[in-house]
Amino acid sequence: MSADPLASLASLEGVPSAFAATRDGIDALLRDRGLRRTEPAFTTESLLRGAVASAGLEGSISDDEQMRAGAGDGIAQSALRVSTEVLGLVPAIRATPLQAFARLHAVAAAGVLAPEELGRPRDGESAERLRLLASRLTAPTTAPAMVVAAIVHAELVSAAPFASHNGIVARAAERLVLVARGVDEKSLLVPEAAHARLQAEYESNLRAYSQASGSSGVHSWLLYAAEAYALSGEISPLHG
Repeated sequence: MSADPLASLASLEGVPSAFAATRDGIDALLRDRGLRRTEPAFTTESLLRGAVASAGLEGSISDDEQMRAGAGDGIAQSALRVSTEVLGLVPAIRATPLQAFARLHAVAAAGVLAPEELGRPRDGESAERLRLLASRLTAPTTAPAMVVAAIVHAELVSAAPFASHNGIVARAAERLVLVARGVDEKSLLVPEAAHARLQAEYESNLRAYSQASGSSGVHSWLLYAAEAYALSGEISPLHG
């Protein structure tokens, strides 16, 4: 295995140019629009839009208006809880990713699972998948931050390490990595809403990532993720 496996994935054909173009667009947006308007309301709105989209991707039938009022079904409540705590886990995702994953799950699944299941992997295999992912996050890498975020997201969905709420945890972890690695320090992008807007492609590429042998599924997922991250900037609250 490569000493820098994330960098190896980031070098797959077409991936460097796709992510470079996306990063240029995001940097331009955050520099030209975001840095002159840094009210916390923009971050709050981004987090709320993300919660609405993440809940919808999990099958919630609660609408935007209900969730803005703090209401909605159980899935909506899980997504809303995570949205209020996710940014507090930025130090953890940098230094102790396993703790960050566990906390995201504990918040998402509170009141749904038994207390002893909160934040705990389903089995030994799941625990090992989480450990390996965490070790990659704390190891040095030359991979672009957005590639790292995309791999974290897909790995958490693919491994489904917790007894429930893996999708909500995966999308929150993706946002955390984008913040912690300097792509979007104020959390103004809305990757969850981009995935919802591109739901068919999102779900098919996650399936490919989970099922394909070799690098083909990873390659497809990364090319999709570059597109989704570009869209996450276009639908940022900075655009109104």
